[in-house]
Amino acid sequence: MSYDSNNIFAKIIRGEIPCEIVDESAFFISFYDLYPKAPIHVLVIPKGEFENAFSFHNDATQEQIYGFYQGLNQVIAKLDLNNIGFKLLSNNGVGGGQEIFHYHVHLLGGFENS
Repeated sequence: MSYDSNNIFAKIIRGEIPCEIVDESAFFISFYDLYPKAPIHVLVIPKGEFENAFSFHNDATQEQIYGFYQGLNQVIAKLDLNNIGFKLLSNNGVGGGQEIFHYHVHLLGGFENS
């Protein structure tokens, strides 16, 4: 499979589709999921043509990887998720449940204690 530059996340990065941005830098953009699975559900995506986790970790430069994960930590801190708890989820490939073929991390938090 080759990267589809017309996928929804590529369009969001280019500003062609609006979203509620949480944080952004030259290396990432984060925004609220339209169909949240938790009280706080943010998507964090790198600004580069990476289909999945494997391609990102294999093909991105050290600067891109560092910038992405630094951004992920910024979002966690901005939403105070480091204090209330969170889950990170990333699906890889069709067999891993990936639906949009641009690497992304789901950041989920705000769950009730049971």
